[in-house]
Amino acid sequence: MLEIISIKQTKIKLGAWCKSKRQLHNLSQEGLARLLDLSRLTIRKLENGNNVTLDTVLKVVNHFDMLDLVYKAIDNDISESQIESLY
Repeated sequence: MLEIISIKQTKIKLGAWCKSKRQLHNLSQEGLARLLDLSRLTIRKLENGNNVTLDTVLKVVNHFDMLDLVYKAIDNDISESQIESLY
């Protein structure tokens, strides 16, 4: 059976990841927010799986040294989906 992953599930998973990384680095929500020039409310929203901007997500991903993985995954998908001409 095919499992369909929803946007809501992804936001919840992303929030849990953010909280886990933040705690692993001994940061409070306020501390992480200060480092990223965001508000504590924005970090709380992200961790609770609520709507945040793409910019916020990318700032957090970059802070925890995962931006290169995201970039490479997207780049790899683009490369694999390019159709070469048969002519």
